[in-house]
Amino acid sequence: MLTISQLAAYAGVTVRAVRHYHRIGLLPEPERDRSGYRTYDAVAVVRLIRVRTLADAGVPLARVQELLAAGPDEFAGGVQEIDKALRAEIRRLQDTRSRLGRLAAGEHLALPQSVVDYLDRLRGLGVEERYIEMERDAWIMIAAQVPDSIDSVIAKKHEELDDPDMVKLYSLLSGALEWPADDPRIVEVADIMERLMIRAVEAGEVDGEDGIDDQFVDLLDSTMVESSPHAARLLAILEERGWKGWTRIERVPADRLNTELPPT
Repeated sequence: MLTISQLAAYAGVTVRAVRHYHRIGLLPEPERDRSGYRTYDAVAVVRLIRVRTLADAGVPLARVQELLAAGPDEFAGGVQEIDKALRAEIRRLQDTRSRLGRLAAGEHLALPQSVVDYLDRLRGLGVEERYIEMERDAWIMIAAQVPDSIDSVIAKKHEELDDPDMVKLYSLLSGALEWPADDPRIVEVADIMERLMIRAVEAGEVDGEDGIDDQFVDLLDSTMVESSPHAARLLAILEERGWKGWTRIERVPADRLNTELPPT
């Protein structure tokens, strides 16, 4: 007869594991001998080895008893079910690891890949990181509001970056955080923005159907104004010319559409 320590050693488990299997009913507890000790026989060793083998193979302990009592066909079916569940769990964990890997890059937090690629393109154009961080935060909010159309929105932004005026605008706005309050380049920024808005209106791209409600548009506009000391002045210049809105153009001055502004 064997002590609990000998049983554990023969089965390749710990004494603590043997006691746990007793508690959950996987290994029957033997009667105590006259000295008050539990003793085990070869049947217990075989049982414990089978329990350990199933557990090591990934079988949940809650199903070990079922498989030990199953016939050949039931055992094979049970193993297939467990294997299917394990494969699903592996896919879930792999997906989790993939998401964690993307999050390690920082900008993937709450941003789809299309926006991350767009921000990287801005970096390639030499846009300063401080400005990119401001734009990133705005895109996080926008992507959460229009998740189904954000990729098409970003595709349009990539098209806009093919316009030299848009590249020039980013170049100016990127450095504007360091400009003095009365810097004359604000007017140059306004000229570029007006040229871009005129082209958008003439191309029929200003229709207000962007999937974003008015309150959210106000939030984006106010965030922009608070982020830069020059934003309020820039908007004031545009309003003097008849334009209103930043995130969404709300009023289009008909008398400006046929005006050919001088290039900068």
